[in-house]
Amino acid sequence: MSLRLTETQHRRLVLFAMCMATFMTSLDLTIVNVALPSVQNELHMSAAQLEWVIGAYSLSLAAIIPAGGALGDRYGRKRVFLTGMVVFTIGVVACALAWDANSLIAFRALQGVGGAAMLALGLPIIMETYPQEQRAGAIGAWAAIGGTGFGAGPVGGGILLTFFGWQSVFWINLPFAALGIVCTVVAVRESRNPRARKLDVPGMTISGLALVCLTLGFVESSAHPWGSTLVALPLVAGTVLLAAFFWWERRIPHAMLPPALLRARSFVSASGIYMLCYGGMTGALFWVTLYFQNVAGWSVMRTGLSWLFMNIPFLVMAQFGGRLDARFKTWVVTVSGTVVAAVGVLLLSRAGTTPFAVSALGFALYGGGFGTFVPATTHAAMRDVPAGVSGAASSVLNASRQIGSSVCLAVLGTVGVNMATSSWRSKTSGLDGVRHAQATQQAQNVGGGRVEKVVDTLGPSVKQTAIDSFLHGYQMAVGLASACTLVAAAVAYAGFRQRAVRSVAVGPQAKPESESPRESEALSDRSR
Repeated sequence: MSLRLTETQHRRLVLFAMCMATFMTSLDLTIVNVALPSVQNELHMSAAQLEWVIGAYSLSLAAIIPAGGALGDRYGRKRVFLTGMVVFTIGVVACALAWDANSLIAFRALQGVGGAAMLALGLPIIMETYPQEQRAGAIGAWAAIGGTGFGAGPVGGGILLTFFGWQSVFWINLPFAALGIVCTVVAVRESRNPRARKLDVPGMTISGLALVCLTLGFVESSAHPWGSTLVALPLVAGTVLLAAFFWWERRIPHAMLPPALLRARSFVSASGIYMLCYGGMTGALFWVTLYFQNVAGWSVMRTGLSWLFMNIPFLVMAQFGGRLDARFKTWVVTVSGTVVAAVGVLLLSRAGTTPFAVSALGFALYGGGFGTFVPATTHAAMRDVPAGVSGAASSVLNASRQIGSSVCLAVLGTVGVNMATSSWRSKTSGLDGVRHAQATQQAQNVGGGRVEKVVDTLGPSVKQTAIDSFLHGYQMAVGLASACTLVAAAVAYAGFRQRAVRSVAVGPQAKPESESPRESEALSDRSR
């Protein structure tokens, strides 16, 4: 399908379509968080199932992003991108129509499959559309819109849930998806790489199964003993599969994770930082949402608006992150940002025992810290990546965020639920016969913050005990999220403090040490 468009109109429509895709994928990373308590109550979901609502989406993104880029290069970027957008839209409709916990989790995974194709190919399509001198502005707009989607999620979700059901957080995607699909069909020109790397199907399959097994084991450990089959078997299988993945990747010529990337110190460090920070963020915001709505009794509107304390500093600092990276050493910017973010999460862990002003400050420090270190970390990740594998590097870097979000959420969810239920059982051990049995049955509700359900069964006399037990688990989980972010600061200090003396060379020429992420992508594009 084609219309008579000027070149400028064509480029703007392409950029608009890519921005819509990025906006939707980032929106769905946060808007669903605000709806979790509503989903929990209506679909009668446990805390573990709630984790899967977030984790299934992130897992699909992590597993499919590398494949999305490779499929686009081989079979056509427009074709694969458009397919991803259609799959994402189908997933949105299916989520809104979900009838129980399992169907919602499955449809969230489907959403992630479509979102992965869009995330993997948005930047290459922009690079293909815009000449080199105009790429910086186009990429900046694309990244800014993505950040807007991340920030708009909680606020938009709060407004929607005030007037409509939890399904509205999925239906809201439809107008954006329709605009994106139409613009993609009309404006995006087909492109591919005739010398595309072969698709590493075994590698993608093994890594995907490893992530699913590890996440399943950690999630199930919140409701079953560590030695049980449902916990031990997935964890052992995931560990074996992960080892098999690295063994496989070192022995094939067209690896999904090229060996050159593992020799790029800054890239490996940046991937670790993203895994830890995004994992800590996803886990912390999961627990913060449950606390404010389920325990503190806030409305969804108030909860969503409270996230502005985080989103505004994030967006502001993201605009200055590049300037800070240009003025100061990368390790200074990254370490400073991660430490500030870690302090912010630590303050959030004290919610329930301190005034909201402390939580508001925590939100602000968290958002400002994130906005500071993300641009610097991205730049550092790509600075010593060989041009010949920059596309794979971009995919792996994006996937590392989603791996952190899914696996760390499972770990933090397990810690929080186990600590809360353990505290509850200890505090109610003195109850007599029937009430003790009832209290034991309510342990999972305590772990998920469903205090009112506990009160309905056992009476108002146990309300404060249930709140205290939940807060015990909450503080441990969010405190651990702060520790993860602080560990990321240590990784940044060790990995970025000294730049490599020379870049790892692939092919006839090594990549210059000062190359930026955009220059790296441009080199990759020209090499095709």
